[in-house]
Amino acid sequence: MIWSPDADQPPPPDTQSRRGRKPAPIADTAGPSHRAWLEPVRGFLLSSGLTLNDLVDRSGYSKTRISELLRGNGYYPAWEITFSVIRALGLPVQPMRRLWTAAAREAQKEPGWIEHCIQQVALQPEPPPLAHKAFTEAVTDAYTAYARAFLLTDHRARWVVTETFDILWLCWSEAATSENIRRYAWLLLRERVMARAHRQHDGHPDLRAAVFSTAEIHDASPGNFVAISELVDLFDAISRLPHDQMDVAVMHYLCDMPPADIPDVLGLSPALAHAVDHHARATLERLLQPSLRE
Repeated sequence: MIWSPDADQPPPPDTQSRRGRKPAPIADTAGPSHRAWLEPVRGFLLSSGLTLNDLVDRSGYSKTRISELLRGNGYYPAWEITFSVIRALGLPVQPMRRLWTAAAREAQKEPGWIEHCIQQVALQPEPPPLAHKAFTEAVTDAYTAYARAFLLTDHRARWVVTETFDILWLCWSEAATSENIRRYAWLLLRERVMARAHRQHDGHPDLRAAVFSTAEIHDASPGNFVAISELVDLFDAISRLPHDQMDVAVMHYLCDMPPADIPDVLGLSPALAHAVDHHARATLERLLQPSLRE
């Protein structure tokens, strides 16, 4: 994934000598949609080797306004200044505009304000890279099924998958040169889903409501509360697995994906996916054992 200026590790060696003062952390008030574009933009700035002064010179905006934008602090930034910053960094505009618009709605900006901001900047058509288009078309159904398990509705699931694909386009130069683009994209999807997943009181994602969308429940006889209870326990246990184990279990039990297809979607080798599945089954058996004894 792209290096974040809030991470503990240092930036790439070739940029460290040129880097100015480390940007302040993103403000706590920035929501998930705002962070969706702000984090990669900050990462690109750090990896570019540009200083804040360089960005000020290239964008034409003051250091104060650029600093506020990079922190997600104060008022949500207008599209004009956001556009100037991403053009200074050489980032694609079309996915960024969609991400900016979603975050503006999250910040409760009026539709008229959003439309006015967008109209101030004339844009040329900008199709995604062909490889990006082919990749996203290949994984859309699987990604949507995974997102639906956590977000429950088709609308929310499709929206998060679209957001993921826009961030992937924004980061395509890095993603395309990564060792495993499928793994890169899957980790990005998981991050975006988990940012919006329903949570239990202990912080684990809540998969229990997904029980009622399974084929087992639809095929069960009316009033079969035992089957429902067993599935609720299973899905609750799945949500407590380590991330990779949870992903494999969700794709298998909730999304009904054939085991042979799961490694390719998750960006894992078949051998590693098999090992993860083995550990997941063992962990689920241990987690469910108390309820079986009862």
